[in-house]
Amino acid sequence: MPDDYQAPALILTALLLPSFGYLYLRFRDIRFLLWFLGFLLAIVRMALTYRLGPWDFSTGAYPWLTALGQTSIQVSATLFLASLSPRRFQVGPFRVLYVIPYAIPLVVYSIVFEGVFRGGAPGAHWFWLFPLLSACSLVAGFFWGMAKGNMPSWLGTTVCAVLGSIAFWIYFAVGGQWPLSFAENANHLMTAILLILVFRRLSPGLMLAAVGFSAWSLFMLRIFPSIENNPAVVTQLLRIVVMGKVVAGIGLILLVLEEQLGANLNGQERERRVRRELEAYTSLILARSRVDDFDQQAAEICQTVTKHSRFSQAALLLLHAGRFRLAGSAGLDPAVVEPLEELAARIPIRDFLLYRSETLAVEHSHTLRIDLTRWMQPGDDLKRLRFTSVLAIPMAGRTSTEGVLLLAGMRNAPAQTLVGSPTNSNRAPLRPDDLLPIELLTTRLQATLSQSMMLEKLIDSEKYAGLGQLAGSMTEQLNDPLTVILGYASLLQETSSLEPRERKGVESILAEARHMRSILQSLTRISRPQSGQLTAVSVSEMLTDMEQLYRAEFLRRSIEFRLSIAPGLPRVLCHSQQLRQAVLHCLQYAIDTVESERLAATGSEKTVNLEATSEDNVVRILIAHSGPGFVHPDRAFDPFVPAQASGETASLGLSLCATILREQNGRASAVNLEPRGAAILLELQAA
Repeated sequence: MPDDYQAPALILTALLLPSFGYLYLRFRDIRFLLWFLGFLLAIVRMALTYRLGPWDFSTGAYPWLTALGQTSIQVSATLFLASLSPRRFQVGPFRVLYVIPYAIPLVVYSIVFEGVFRGGAPGAHWFWLFPLLSACSLVAGFFWGMAKGNMPSWLGTTVCAVLGSIAFWIYFAVGGQWPLSFAENANHLMTAILLILVFRRLSPGLMLAAVGFSAWSLFMLRIFPSIENNPAVVTQLLRIVVMGKVVAGIGLILLVLEEQLGANLNGQERERRVRRELEAYTSLILARSRVDDFDQQAAEICQTVTKHSRFSQAALLLLHAGRFRLAGSAGLDPAVVEPLEELAARIPIRDFLLYRSETLAVEHSHTLRIDLTRWMQPGDDLKRLRFTSVLAIPMAGRTSTEGVLLLAGMRNAPAQTLVGSPTNSNRAPLRPDDLLPIELLTTRLQATLSQSMMLEKLIDSEKYAGLGQLAGSMTEQLNDPLTVILGYASLLQETSSLEPRERKGVESILAEARHMRSILQSLTRISRPQSGQLTAVSVSEMLTDMEQLYRAEFLRRSIEFRLSIAPGLPRVLCHSQQLRQAVLHCLQYAIDTVESERLAATGSEKTVNLEATSEDNVVRILIAHSGPGFVHPDRAFDPFVPAQASGETASLGLSLCATILREQNGRASAVNLEPRGAAILLELQAA
């Protein structure tokens, strides 16, 4: 081939090498590294095959240099093929690329045939070595073609069968050198086909790369005598092959530039989508005066998420009365909502959604991937409906997770395409920017929820302060007339002329007046909390004393009273008198409830249970009764909310009880019991 044509092609191909090297260093993509090595070895082949000035390696005088050139081009062709189909198979603990067993027989073939036999016909004993090596490479190609990839398995195996048959025919009919050239050109042709199957678009880069590799594979046309015996046609063919290498290199570089352009367009589109999603979430008005008001907006929040995010299903769980509950949902089938609400109640509050125990859905995000089966029960409908795995964005409070936004049903994201390319939709992987707007919404929701809780506590504090002032004012206004009543009743009691019936009435007046004074004194102590440090109080002794004092009262009212105190109960830090008063208020409410008209009409058994236990440095006092349950257990200590279905409201004592517990660094809560009854739980820190 003329030097004035070969040298520029070699130089142009060499000038493309730094571009592929930079692409690999910039993006660290193995595909770019394989392209760099493929063209580097192709340049070695070009330098060792053709005459360049005073050096002429094409005469066969340097067999091992010829073997090096043949080996280089074989490896180069397989590297291009492997860059587009990097399939692997398992060998013990290792995963091996199919290209390795495919290329090794070709390398051995090149070294033995060109180096050992100097490109001549092998002897009788060595004649079958090369078909055996070709068969090994063909078997590896068969398995490579059957591996799941961009090319259909049937097409890969069919191409291997056809090209393999042609290679064997060439070896036996033409000679041992031509199968190597055929393998090289077949690999370049397969590379052109894979380029089309992998990138699947019509663009200048893809067209140039496919045309370049197709032209590179035309060298095998020399096998036809009509072409090989025509020097002019051979010269033009070789020029097409050499320029095909340059065109293939330019096409691959353009292909990379087009990929980056597509990535930039995708990034801009994602940025616009995230901005629109953030604007939609910002338009939500989350300010609420009470925590319960979030129930009215939970469905709206979930609907907004499903409308503007990649997720078609969303559910919001909030912590309420010591357990999680489903506050709202969107996009979920009604058959899923009910079992999901039941499952939410079984989720433990302690250590729920800790980052060290869950898997991140996407790196650099706060969203966790959780498995719901750990909280499912046998026969759970969620398992039957295959709703077992979700993404969870926790709403972390100061001491525990106060809520969680569950996401499922990820939609397909439309892939950005280049101008003139066919549009398609692929399932794009989940990215951090898909979750960032929802995480910001969840953070805002948590902040608003905390603010509402603080506002609610402030309102309750002001209300209880007003109740304290009211109690103090009532005490002052009632003390004077009560003193008069006690004075005159005492004088009447000392009168000797009273009849027994009249004296009994006077004693009743005195007893009720003294009881009223005791209540007023309790109101005075509660409205004006004691100052000073808390002391260690024995709950066991206090409850035992109360049982002895009020046992007669329960017998008189025909109420079965049960006292249960756990052994080794620790002391609690509180004011003894105030704690006694709080328990008394709860007992009085239990007595009034079991003696209600509704319970009397049913003839049910009237029982009151008083239990004391301890767990995790917390002492719990439970006052349970068999009367009607609370309509709103979470607001049982609000005196202005109906406590029972009959419309009766909780007494002032329960509200004062909650105030006392807060002052003692404790907590009061109410629950309904199954099948009937209710209970009040008082929790205090152990000393």
